[in-house]
Amino acid sequence: MTFELTQDYLDQLHAYIEAGDDERLRAEMEELYPADISEILNELDAEQAHYLLSLLDESVGAEILANLDTADRTDFLKTFTSEQLAPLVNEMDSDDAVDMLNEQPIQVREEVIGLLEDREQARFIIDLLHYDDGVAGSLMQKELIKINVNLTVNACIEEIRQQAEDVENVYAIYVVDDQGKLLGLVSLKKIVLSQKYVKIADIYDDDIVFVETYRPVDEVAELMQKYDLDAIPVVNVQQRLLGRITIDDVVDVITEQAEEDRQVISGLAGEVEEDDSVWLRSKVQLPWLVAGAVGSLMAATVINGFQSELGKIAALAAFIPIIGSTGGNVGIQTSSLILQSLADTSGLTTTLGRRLLRTLAVALINGLVVGLIAGTYTFLIGEPRLFFVVATSLLSVVLLASFMGTVTPLLLSKTGINPAVASGPFITTANDLIGIGVYFLIAQWLLSEL
Repeated sequence: MTFELTQDYLDQLHAYIEAGDDERLRAEMEELYPADISEILNELDAEQAHYLLSLLDESVGAEILANLDTADRTDFLKTFTSEQLAPLVNEMDSDDAVDMLNEQPIQVREEVIGLLEDREQARFIIDLLHYDDGVAGSLMQKELIKINVNLTVNACIEEIRQQAEDVENVYAIYVVDDQGKLLGLVSLKKIVLSQKYVKIADIYDDDIVFVETYRPVDEVAELMQKYDLDAIPVVNVQQRLLGRITIDDVVDVITEQAEEDRQVISGLAGEVEEDDSVWLRSKVQLPWLVAGAVGSLMAATVINGFQSELGKIAALAAFIPIIGSTGGNVGIQTSSLILQSLADTSGLTTTLGRRLLRTLAVALINGLVVGLIAGTYTFLIGEPRLFFVVATSLLSVVLLASFMGTVTPLLLSKTGINPAVASGPFITTANDLIGIGVYFLIAQWLLSEL
């Protein structure tokens, strides 16, 4: 049954916490998944959340901490001492433990590592701490099952039993040589179906996808998506097996990247949440709003420069909104498609010339249709002389907006700037300015002929 957090449920938990009713609280939490409890902790203050977590098993508490948002977890863990944190870190997967410890002050981090009872876990964490964010090494966990290529199936099964105690999910059995170099993998099915004295060397599969520790995380995500992998092994430059990256960590990376791109496209200059402070939200949103306002003022200046045309035919003003909105919409649509193609680095790369030809062909069709519809409207409002002005302007605006939506993200990508900034308020404001200028220039040209 899906858990739904309601205000009534929260009020009941608050009452249990105030009363110190540990038995009731434990009973309530036993009915929930760790992810559900994480959701509850986000709604409690730090002291209440600490108290609730202290009532749970350390293994459950470790999983709950791993599920918390970074900002919430950082504030929450300020209520913990190093002695209280160490047992929870002891129960975590090494990659989750490193993520959490990297959020803590150096002193706390060192104290927790020194207090860990599981010294192998401590070694795993120390190994992972030196990897920079954004590379495969920062995503990997040390917990996995590896067996020597010279073992028999019978000996392999015994080895799996011993190693599997520390591995939450067994996706594959990795095969290594005497120096720890990754050779391939063997499935559990093959192990189960093979005779016990058969050697692993005779049944393992050497066709394996792996990544080096320095590979970018987006490359890891692409590989796992392309080959439909639940986990991917990580090796060093000598091809020695160091760890593995599981699909849940890759999903987190993809989600974070999508959120960052969404905020940039929306015109947010930095990471912001709905429940952040008023000043923080204002500081993040204000730069793009100012840029948009400046662009609109420039567009107003352009309109002011064509007062004589507006004085002759007031109906020209009625079509300014459709010119601006159409250019902005086309620019956003086109740049979004280009961003998708830039994000997908698999497959063949389309040349700039071919991209432009395809984009302009689509824009030509769309511009003709929209232009004819808007032009027809000029007859309905009794301004037939504006037919060619409006129709030609919309066709031109659609073509120009498509060109900008294609070229701008490609140029930004070439210069090393995040191409997502080509969308949102930037491209909308630019197209407003260009579109209105083109509209009045065409109006001035065509109407002067009448």
